[in-house]
Amino acid sequence: MNILSLDNVVKQYHNHTAVDQVSFDIPKGIVFGLLGPNGAGKSSLIRIITSITAADEGVILLDGEPINEMTSSHMGYMPEERGLYKKMKVGEQLLYLAQLKGMDKKEAKESIKNWFIKFGIEDWWGKKVEELSKGMQQKIQFIATVVHNPKLLILDEPFSGLDPINTNLIKDEIAELNRQGTSIIFSTHRMEQVEKVCDRIVLINQGKVILEGDVDQVQQEYKDNIFRIEFDGNMPSDLKSPHFRIISDDDKSVTIQATEGHNGNELLQNLISKGIEIKSYQEVLPSLNEIFIKKVGESNE
Repeated sequence: MNILSLDNVVKQYHNHTAVDQVSFDIPKGIVFGLLGPNGAGKSSLIRIITSITAADEGVILLDGEPINEMTSSHMGYMPEERGLYKKMKVGEQLLYLAQLKGMDKKEAKESIKNWFIKFGIEDWWGKKVEELSKGMQQKIQFIATVVHNPKLLILDEPFSGLDPINTNLIKDEIAELNRQGTSIIFSTHRMEQVEKVCDRIVLINQGKVILEGDVDQVQQEYKDNIFRIEFDGNMPSDLKSPHFRIISDDDKSVTIQATEGHNGNELLQNLISKGIEIKSYQEVLPSLNEIFIKKVGESNE
């Protein structure tokens, strides 16, 4: 069962098509990476999913039902541009925002206090937002996003502006929400974060889907026959072969690419036949950052 399904979604602004027949599914309970360069259409797509704007064409289902103004109460959206009221007191603001999401006052107050305890900020209730540092405001924005226990959590650059300690704190809470069953859309330019936290990704460029799949499957699909070998002793000087290309090497390791039509087993046999004492041997998978750059470049061409 999918928490979110998009079918041929289109959004146009004047003569510009921001979202161009986008279709994908997000299974329940996963962390899903929504990726793309600046101007790719990610923000337009998020605004449609959250009912901030409407699609011109296509169908969007949340938990099997068409989205509408009411389904937004089942979502939590943390935009990259934060939106807290600077003059309001923290507790009053969170209470107000929770009630907008459909919580009654008593339920909302209890949930907020529990989050305050989690973050060790019990004495912040009466502080004004403008009195807090940017990192502290991030915590409040995060609480506002999750306080109503949404089915779907949409996080746009959630770690922007956070120090390493608070990044890990928020990251741990996101992981815990996911373990409890919350489905998460994670939008970021930081590909190393995507590799660590996402189960599945979609890559959008110029309003179109150009890549979709599970993270490990995508990396397997775009691997390039590159292997890293650690060894004892000396690497023979006659290692060069038309079937293999040395990418880099040092005293105790070498990174080699097998040319098209040849594979790692042949490389391994070649090394063993030369009497090399191999300590470790592993295939080098491309990073999502490398795949991102390659696919966006191809798409732009």
